[in-house]
Amino acid sequence: MFETMYDAPGVGLAAPQVNVSKRVFVMDVRDDEHEPAVVINPKIESAEEEVELREGCLSVPGMVGDIIRYKRIVVTGLDRTGQKIRIEGEGLLAQCLQHEIDHLNGTLYIDRAQNLRPAISEEEKEAAEA
Repeated sequence: MFETMYDAPGVGLAAPQVNVSKRVFVMDVRDDEHEPAVVINPKIESAEEEVELREGCLSVPGMVGDIIRYKRIVVTGLDRTGQKIRIEGEGLLAQCLQHEIDHLNGTLYIDRAQNLRPAISEEEKEAAEA
């Protein structure tokens, strides 16, 4: 799944996006603090402070919308070896975790986003590819 995500290019990819009915996703927010991860059976343990963000998705290429997400979240689950993991995050990491968990729950960002539109600016194009 990582190769498919990198080819797209994106920062996260959930199994249902590649026609696999499993509760698993991969993510790589491409920063120095967080390693690429496989998350199996994720569960949001806590979430704090709603913020409005611009978001896109590999499933809806070239489009962006404004969505309410939590600024900070804590997710638990299993890694690729079946070991328990706990991921705490803010910013892009928190957004990616929430976005991919939505996919596992059968929700696309366009189901919740406002002002869905074609990505025009460079910033919007970058968000559309995330």
